[in-house]
Amino acid sequence: MDLLGHYNYYVVVVLMMIGFYSVIARGNMAKKIMGLNLFQTSVFIMFISAGKVIGGSTPIYQKGVELYSNPLPHVLILTAIVVGVATTAVGLALTVRIREAYGSIEDDDLIEDDGEDADGHGNGQ
Repeated sequence: MDLLGHYNYYVVVVLMMIGFYSVIARGNMAKKIMGLNLFQTSVFIMFISAGKVIGGSTPIYQKGVELYSNPLPHVLILTAIVVGVATTAVGLALTVRIREAYGSIEDDDLIEDDGEDADGHGNGQ
């Protein structure tokens, strides 16, 4: 088995794990959104790599060509990129609004603020 021939998939695994770690280990909301983007990018690379046929031609009829690449995975990824950009914009807009309302985008600070009432006391005091 040619291990170097599958380097795209190694890149996918590394990017996916870095993105996953950023989402799980970080408390900053903006860093979590960037981690999700990195994870999403790794999925895009995986689909594009899987959709490429080695030796395949564009799916336009040509005499003598019998092997074509399927354009569907690439088209689906283009759509997913547009959806991903829109989702990132909404997530960052919500992060800005949370920063304006609470003064922080760190998870620990938001949990502390949520536990206090209007007088600044904790729940039940």
